[in-house]
Amino acid sequence: MTDTSDPPAPREQRPDDASGAGSSPPAPGPAGDRAAAVAGTSAAKGGAAAEKGRLGPPPWLAGGFLAPALILLGLLVVYPILYTIWRSLFDADGDTFVGLDNYTAMFTDSATFTALKNNAIWVAVAPALITACGLIFAVLTERIRWAAAFKIIVFMPMAISMVAAGVIFTLVYDHSPERGVLNAIAVGVHDTFASPSPYPGVRPREQGSPLRPDGGGFSTTAQVRPGQPVTLPLVALAPAKQQGLKAAKAATAEPGAVTGTVWADFAPGGGKPNQIDGNEKGLPKVEIEALQGGKVVATTTSRDDGTFRLAVPDGSYTLRLAESNFTPPYGGVTWLGPNLVTPAIIGAYVWMWAGFAMVLIGAGLAAIPRDALEAARVDGATEWQVFRRVTIPLLAPVLVVVFVTLVINVLKIFDLVYIMAPGSSIQDANVLALRMYLVSFIGESPDQGLGSAIAVVLFLLVLPAMIFNIRRFRSEQG
Repeated sequence: MTDTSDPPAPREQRPDDASGAGSSPPAPGPAGDRAAAVAGTSAAKGGAAAEKGRLGPPPWLAGGFLAPALILLGLLVVYPILYTIWRSLFDADGDTFVGLDNYTAMFTDSATFTALKNNAIWVAVAPALITACGLIFAVLTERIRWAAAFKIIVFMPMAISMVAAGVIFTLVYDHSPERGVLNAIAVGVHDTFASPSPYPGVRPREQGSPLRPDGGGFSTTAQVRPGQPVTLPLVALAPAKQQGLKAAKAATAEPGAVTGTVWADFAPGGGKPNQIDGNEKGLPKVEIEALQGGKVVATTTSRDDGTFRLAVPDGSYTLRLAESNFTPPYGGVTWLGPNLVTPAIIGAYVWMWAGFAMVLIGAGLAAIPRDALEAARVDGATEWQVFRRVTIPLLAPVLVVVFVTLVINVLKIFDLVYIMAPGSSIQDANVLALRMYLVSFIGESPDQGLGSAIAVVLFLLVLPAMIFNIRRFRSEQG
C-alpha cells in the first residue's frame, strides 16, 4: 500500500539555534553581557557552597586544641633534649665550655666501656629471648585447655613494678640456701650426687698440736712407725654435732700396723689438750692416709670411737687427714657475683616481659587465616613445617614490632640493675642509664657534664629503633 501522506515540513532555523550549534562565543552586546554576569554569579555561588561544605574544623580551632599538647611536648621532651646536648659541652660545674672533652673522657673511661659492653649484651640477648619465650607461650595457649589461667600466670609479672621485681629476685638469687630459692635447689641437687664432708670447719689447735695444715687437710708433724699409737686431736666441732657420738677410746699398739685415735679434743668442763679425757667424743668416718715418700701407701677410715688401724710394712710414715674430711659444704652459686650478675638480672627481666610478648604475639596468631594452616596440613606438611613455613612468616610483622619495642626498653634499663646488683658487683653490671645516674648525682664530685654526654649517646642509640618503629607503623597504616 502506497503512503500518500505529505512529508514533514523542515524545521525553521532560528538565530538562537544557530548560535547554540556553533562553538563561537556569544555576540557582543546586551545579550552577551547578561550571559557573562549569570556565569560569574553561578561560579561565585559554587565557590561559596564549596567553602561551606569543607570537612573538618578550621585551622585556628585545630591549632587551639593542639597547642596544650605541643607546649607540654616542648617543655618535657624537646627542651630537655636540647639542654642536655648543650650541657654536655660544659664542665662539671657548667661554667667552662669544654667542647667534646666529655665525649672523649666517656669513651676512654673503663667504667663507661663496661656499661657499653653490658648494654650490647642486653640488646643481643634479652629481646631475642623474650620474643622467643612469648612465641612459645602464645603457641602453647592455643593447644592447652587451661589457656586462660596460663595467660594470667605468665602476664601477672607485668603488674609488678621494676623495684618490686628487683627485691623479689634479690631474694631468689640470695647466696644462702636458707633464703635463696635457686641456691636451695642447687645445694639439694649437688648433695644428692655428692655427699657433703663430715666435718667442715674442724681443725687442729693452733699451738701445740701434733698436726699441721697440709693443703685442705692436716698431716702429722712427726714421722710414725708401726707398733706406735698416734693421737690426732681436733677442735672446732660444734656441740650439736657431738651429740650421739661415742666416747673416744685410746688405741692400743699393734705390731705391723699404725694405730691411733681421732677425736674432738674439747668437752664442757675442761680437760688437758692433746689427751683423751673421759667425756670427749671420738670422730667416726674420718679418712686417714699413710704417706711414704710423698705417695699414699695405705688408707683407712676411723671407727665409731675414733680409733683406726693402718696395716703397713716397717718404716717411717706421715699420717694425713684427707681434705675431703673438712671441705666446706657446697653453698650454691653466687648468682649476683661479678661473673653472673648480668645474666641473672636479664633472667629477672625476661620473667617480667615474657607476658607482654605473649599477649601481642597471641593476638597476631589469632589473626592468621586458619585456611592457610589447614591448606598446608592437607598438602602433607608436618606441624613443625606448618609452624616454620606458614605461621612464622605470617607473624613476622608482629615479631618485629615486639622485638624493636623490647630493644628500646632494654637500652633504657636502669632500675632493675640498680636494685639487684650488690655493691661489690654494681660496676660489673653497669649499663649506660645507670652509669649516667652514678656520674651525674652520686659520689663526692658529681659531673653532670659527663653525665649529659652519656645521656646524649644513649639517646642516639635509642633513636634508630624509634625511627624504625615509627616508619613501620606508617607503612602499615598506609
